[in-house]
Amino acid sequence: MLSFEVQNGAFTGKAMSRFGLIAGNGRFPVLFAQSAKKQGVEVIAIAHKGQTLPELERSVDKIFWIKVGQLGRLIKLLKAEKIKDAAMVGGITKTVMFSDVVPDLHAISLIAKTRTLNDDVLLRAVADEIEKQGITIHSSTLFLSELLSPAGCLTNRKPTKKETKDVEFGWNIAKEIGRLDVGQSVVVKNHVVLAVEAIEGTDQAIRRAGELGGGKGLTVVKVSKPQQDMRFDVPAVGPQTITSMQEAGAAVLAVEQGKTLLIDKEELIAAANRAGICIIAR
Repeated sequence: MLSFEVQNGAFTGKAMSRFGLIAGNGRFPVLFAQSAKKQGVEVIAIAHKGQTLPELERSVDKIFWIKVGQLGRLIKLLKAEKIKDAAMVGGITKTVMFSDVVPDLHAISLIAKTRTLNDDVLLRAVADEIEKQGITIHSSTLFLSELLSPAGCLTNRKPTKKETKDVEFGWNIAKEIGRLDVGQSVVVKNHVVLAVEAIEGTDQAIRRAGELGGGKGLTVVKVSKPQQDMRFDVPAVGPQTITSMQEAGAAVLAVEQGKTLLIDKEELIAAANRAGICIIAR
């Protein structure tokens, strides 16, 4: 293995020759691959049918498509490609776990041992299983430290005193549901919790809150879990988050500095400014 170091999620040291990208959904895997390629790394992707964006093919050197639940095939592909370093980037739609997954024997054995489908437990178990094969699982932010949110207000509009109080109110609640591995986001208004993110994801939670909260003045708080493993399931927001907030009448998005990915950062902030939405990182 070629030597390298990671400092604050950024790659330093000698360039890697090959890296395995275990790709989930959304733009995150695409951005990860593009950034790795810019640093001279050959990217071999294992993508999930029905989850990973097809456009990932244009950003990697080689790609293999598998079904969700084919853990044994995933490991065989990584080993066949002589991958020693990899990252699990992007999520898998949670509802798929209860409908479209036909796990292989390797996955069935793993699930039987974990006895839960909670995110943290299952993802750590998968990572541990891969690492038993001599493949190191690295942080999903390895090549993307520039996308981690800085501290402070990121938009033209700053939060009002009332909104700041809602952020503080929602923050502790979001941390607690994270500790319980329920979700990472809450939507509040006037010190009332309108929606808690669970299996449906952040965007759907925001829309549900909009239906309950009168259509304006909502505050969205998204944080990392107290036990957050930066190798996977890192909180992320992007332009679609702003679209969902506009539809719901949300005015403030509060995230955690250094532990939240800003997907398509410039577009995200520009969209928030056009909509008069405040983004604050604390």
